[in-house]
Amino acid sequence: MINTSALGNLGSFLPQSRRGRVLAAVGITVALLAVLILVLRGASTRSRAPVAAAAAPAVTARPLETMQVARGVTANGSVYAWQEIVVGPEVGGYRVAAVNVEVGDRVRKGQELVQLAEDMLAAEVASKRANLEQAQASLENAVSAYRRAHSLSGSGVVSQSDLDKLRSEELAARARVEVNKAELQTSELRLRHTRVTAPDDGIISARNVNVGQVAQAGTEMLRLLSKGRVEWRAEIPESRMREIRVGQKVKLTTADGAQLDGTVRAIAPTVESSTRAGLVYVDIPSGAARPGMFARGEIVLGQSAASMVPLSSIVTQDGYTYVFVVSEQQLVVRRRVETGAVRDKQIEIVSGVEPGERIVDKGAGFLKDGDRVRVVLGTPDGGDGS
Repeated sequence: MINTSALGNLGSFLPQSRRGRVLAAVGITVALLAVLILVLRGASTRSRAPVAAAAAPAVTARPLETMQVARGVTANGSVYAWQEIVVGPEVGGYRVAAVNVEVGDRVRKGQELVQLAEDMLAAEVASKRANLEQAQASLENAVSAYRRAHSLSGSGVVSQSDLDKLRSEELAARARVEVNKAELQTSELRLRHTRVTAPDDGIISARNVNVGQVAQAGTEMLRLLSKGRVEWRAEIPESRMREIRVGQKVKLTTADGAQLDGTVRAIAPTVESSTRAGLVYVDIPSGAARPGMFARGEIVLGQSAASMVPLSSIVTQDGYTYVFVVSEQQLVVRRRVETGAVRDKQIEIVSGVEPGERIVDKGAGFLKDGDRVRVVLGTPDGGDGS
């Protein structure tokens, strides 16, 4: 600042006429300096205004839109064999001569899986066949004797009692033939059962037999995954069971990240009392998953309208979920919202924001309520800023 009082004191030492001219010149100089200071202050203020505007954080925003989204029931569950068949011998006490399959092998119905030693049973079949032939020979003799006696019965040479005896002997011989036939068939059947065959097409899932061991009837030798078919069994809360229908589509994700498509095949008629959940059986493609695997899935119920925003718009603070709404004055307002389903990196806004309001997309995590922002993308009119 210029000290005008000092200038006035300086003028007291000058003559009166000259003093006036000096004071006039000093006044003009002071006025010019004051104008210059005001001009410089205005220029400084104008130069700082763009800097302040440029300091506002740049964000992207987009209006809240309503779209059709798929609705579903999310559940966890495990993969099971559709039918796992236990394969074992029907005869016991015989040594295992050969095992023709390994775990993982695909087999066809009727294919030989295990061969038991058949020497003893083959000898038994031969013995039963010989007994049958002997019984058939005895039957022929009995039939011939009865016919001869019957032809002589009218001449009185053969009494009625002898004729009845021959008749009973023929019937007994015929019965012995039938018995020997049945015994032979039994032995032949046991001989065939030394070949343990596949009861259905499928995949060998377990093996509990080795060459040399003595097989026992009914014991487990192999397990067969029938037709290689598997299913996912989902545990559905009892409150959602009424929404499930046979034939609904299912989207599955396994623990290794594989995506599978399935179809609801059956719904359990009961609910487990300890867990309050019911089982839903879902057919999935053969070979797509292994029994025992965990999978998470969603049963698709249908489509309905929903307000969706990108996941990047959601901010979680103090245990609540918020979004930032951009006002016309380029200020952000924090809104608490309720969220719903997640679809393709977007999340449903159930309440808290009205359709058409601009929601901060990228950069929401760095904002606080009331901040001034600079929208650079995603404005309602499609411009690159505002």
